[in-house]
Amino acid sequence: MIEKAIVLNGNKMKYIYIKIVLCAIIAFTPVILRAQSTNKVDITAVVRGAEGKLLQGAVVNSQEEATSTVTDSLGAFSLQVTPNSVLLVSASGYETMLVEATPGLKEITLLPGTAVQPVQVAFRQVDKNDLLAGVSAVSVPAVLEKNYTTYTLEDMEAYIGGFNGNSIWGMDSYLVLVDGIPRDAGSVVPTEIEQVTFLKGVSAVALYGSRAAKGVIYISTKRGKAQEQQINVRVNAGVFVPKSYPKYLGSAEYMTLYNEARRNDGLDELYSDAVIYSHASGANPYRYPNVDYYSSDYLKETYNRYDGTVEISGGNEQARYYTNLGFNTTGSLLNFGEAKDNSNERFNIRGNVDIDLNEFIYAKVDAAAIYNSGRGVNANYWSGVASLRPHRFSPLIPISMLEESDEASWQLVNNSNNLIDGKYLLGGTQLDQSNPFASIYAGGSNKYTSRQFLFNTGVGADLRNVLKGLSFQSTFGVDYSTSYSQSFNNNYAVYEAAWNNYAGYDQISSLTKYGEDSKTGVQNISNSWYRQTIAFSGQFNYLTSVNEKHHFSSMLIANGYQQAESAVYHKTSNANLGLHMGYDYKDKYYVDLNGALVHSARLPEGNRQAFSPTLSLGWRMSEEGFMQDVPAVDDLKLSLTAGILHTDLNIPGYYLYQSIYSQTDGAWYSWRDGALNRTTDARRGENPDLTFSRREEVSLGIEGAAFNRLLTFGGSLFANRIKGSVVQASVLYPSYFSTGWPNSSFIPYVNYNDDQRLGFDFNVHLNKRIGAVDWTVGVAGTYYKTEATKRAEMYEDEYQNRQGRPLDAIWGLQSDGFFRNQGDIDNSPAQAFGQVKPGDIKYIDQNGDGVIDTQDEVYLGKGGWYGSPLALGVNLTAKWRNLTFFALGVGRFGAHALKNNSYFWVDGEDKYSEVVRERWTEETQSTATYPRLTTLSSDNNFRASDFWLYSTDRFDLAKVQVSYDLPQSILQRTFIRDWGVYLSGANLLTVSPERDVLELNVGSSPQTRFYNFGLKASF
Repeated sequence: MIEKAIVLNGNKMKYIYIKIVLCAIIAFTPVILRAQSTNKVDITAVVRGAEGKLLQGAVVNSQEEATSTVTDSLGAFSLQVTPNSVLLVSASGYETMLVEATPGLKEITLLPGTAVQPVQVAFRQVDKNDLLAGVSAVSVPAVLEKNYTTYTLEDMEAYIGGFNGNSIWGMDSYLVLVDGIPRDAGSVVPTEIEQVTFLKGVSAVALYGSRAAKGVIYISTKRGKAQEQQINVRVNAGVFVPKSYPKYLGSAEYMTLYNEARRNDGLDELYSDAVIYSHASGANPYRYPNVDYYSSDYLKETYNRYDGTVEISGGNEQARYYTNLGFNTTGSLLNFGEAKDNSNERFNIRGNVDIDLNEFIYAKVDAAAIYNSGRGVNANYWSGVASLRPHRFSPLIPISMLEESDEASWQLVNNSNNLIDGKYLLGGTQLDQSNPFASIYAGGSNKYTSRQFLFNTGVGADLRNVLKGLSFQSTFGVDYSTSYSQSFNNNYAVYEAAWNNYAGYDQISSLTKYGEDSKTGVQNISNSWYRQTIAFSGQFNYLTSVNEKHHFSSMLIANGYQQAESAVYHKTSNANLGLHMGYDYKDKYYVDLNGALVHSARLPEGNRQAFSPTLSLGWRMSEEGFMQDVPAVDDLKLSLTAGILHTDLNIPGYYLYQSIYSQTDGAWYSWRDGALNRTTDARRGENPDLTFSRREEVSLGIEGAAFNRLLTFGGSLFANRIKGSVVQASVLYPSYFSTGWPNSSFIPYVNYNDDQRLGFDFNVHLNKRIGAVDWTVGVAGTYYKTEATKRAEMYEDEYQNRQGRPLDAIWGLQSDGFFRNQGDIDNSPAQAFGQVKPGDIKYIDQNGDGVIDTQDEVYLGKGGWYGSPLALGVNLTAKWRNLTFFALGVGRFGAHALKNNSYFWVDGEDKYSEVVRERWTEETQSTATYPRLTTLSSDNNFRASDFWLYSTDRFDLAKVQVSYDLPQSILQRTFIRDWGVYLSGANLLTVSPERDVLELNVGSSPQTRFYNFGLKASF
């Protein structure tokens, strides 16, 4: 009874609460209705894509008000709605977005639609939603909106996985296609590009044939759209600032240490203390030079770059057009002589037209021209000063210091054609008659010219009258590139001064002249080069759907190209037939079959064709019933790809299957006086069974989105083998197959070497609005591991086998400190690399044979020849109203390199860098990090070993940019559609334990930071 009473009382209380709520609703309903009818706000804003383009025709819908509107040609709309209500904004090709209607709402930015954004793959475009693994794409206009770049593939590894800046999935090459034609990535600039697609897996590249077997980068240029004419203008002004220069010793320190090196070699000192002091004092830098070749006397602190681009596009449903005109110019750091005027200029023009001739036939025409020119001098300054010691001579000799009574020297002055600024003669010595300084002042100048003409056209037809869903399209391209150098090569004299100071001050007693001044006035043409590319493709396409559930696609393709290049006898050719068959059920289950019948003239006639089959399976798991209870997952797709690609990329030449016999350099035999007979020698054996190498691969892929697309992600796991690479391996045949004298070989080229690559790639993007700021964070990465799984080799010691080691293995000796004294040397294994002394590097005898030689070389580490094993990229975007902040960083890890250039390997008469300060001496032997100095050859010290090994691990802050776009409220009544400015910095910071080494360029121009100011506008 008690329990029953409690239940009844509970029910009564529940009814009372319901009555109170109903009364409150009835009481406040008139107030709410009155507020809804009176408190409205007028929302006036613009809608643009993430790439910055103003979107015409975007639909803005207020579900509360049951009203909607469409944006005009300027992307603007006006709508009266309830404050803080939700607007639904959608546009073709973009993600639908929910936006809160607030009085401060002035701009809405839509992200590219993952489901409908088309991606260029082999010979067709596919909705991103339907892509299977092994393909990644980057929208370049979206990148340029927040990150101004000057090179097509700049920092792409920070946006997508699988490309590490050097290679795709660790392969050693890739094919670049621009609008389907084989071209250089540098033949287009970022403002011309719509999309860059990275085709990584075997299925993605199979239809392009043999030459595409190691990956394809497909660059799609912009095309006209059916819209009012739009003009986009972009101008930039930037400055390059050197990061660092090599640090070499001054004259006095160099001569002091050179004396020490001579003492180490048991020789007398060369420079006296008085001479060293004179060079150190700087009292007369002409007599006692101490030349800093990286000082402001010869180099500018910065140099500039300017560029400008104009884009014109528009059209209607029948014809569309696009034109791009660009120009850029870059200066030089050199600041003396003819080099002051060094520059590089580039002018490009690109245009295309798409025409619908009628309802069934369309045509397109693309043409581009690129003009490059560069002015330079007839000397490599950076290479020259990397070896020119500071005390050798003064680059300039002041005539004011000549003795007035030295008539012979004054006669030389008066007869000189190269009196610099009317004050100086060119300096030199008998050993330095040609030097970079004199050459830059008087050696003449040159002009580099390059011209590229690119043309492609295509015709397509809708054949639905023959068969519904059937179409045809074709492309034909012709490119021609040429370059050459024009130069005036002048001869010049240099002078060496003899000095005295018997008058109490330094004077030039006499001049010795080396060489003669002469100008022929003849223009020389050199370094001429050309390349011609002819490409063609034709294909039938078939698309159909059954009951809107079963979707079928197929293509039959003929594709090929041929490239002819100067000084290359045989043209590079690629020809294949391709077949694609695809099926998907309700966008849930996918099957793709791609295959190509490839052809190669590098093989014997019976082996020139092969079929490359691939299979891809896809499963959109998120559409399954059991995933409906996982609301956090918006999309989840898995894929599996497997295939075999036949390729001739690993065949190093033509006719390698044939035997070669030669008399050209045969051994001499004479059997009677007065006559010489020459032998016929074999150079190579025959192999009629030579065939294609094969890329055999299996890969798994995942792609998805979660939390209402707050998070999107994708990745691949891949394993491939390159089998049957072509080598000429003597260890596979008896020793008598080849002889050293006479030089003869019957060893053929064979398919033997196998390589393996394992790895994964990934990309993750996070999009979140926090307060008034839209945040986007992207992380991408690639890891790969290589292995030589089969090698033709015969090493005496197993640890030297290349099989089982990385393809980019660095081999060398293992060091064991320095020899401490002669006793240490006597008790150590014999050195096969020359005589050693205390302070030289000591090595470990790996095989215990009592001799240090090449048989003691071991595996030291990965060289990262195809990019570092692990590459990571991160990009961050923060947008607040019209202000955008962008930052990009790239990390590279897992590779090593050797400090093996002239900056580190110093002996003989080499120039001394700062590293020699840490040399071994009797006093510093416990702390020394550099071997003893010597004026002789030091083969023992300067060879590959872990002593010189360093890690190339690094993280670079590659880009920071701040952009501001003028509000549309200011521009809406003007003819200007869009106006923005931006300030950026590139290559700003390197974080690495070996930063000094990584940022050091020896023998070439220095690495630089780049600061840029840009202005963009649309009309």
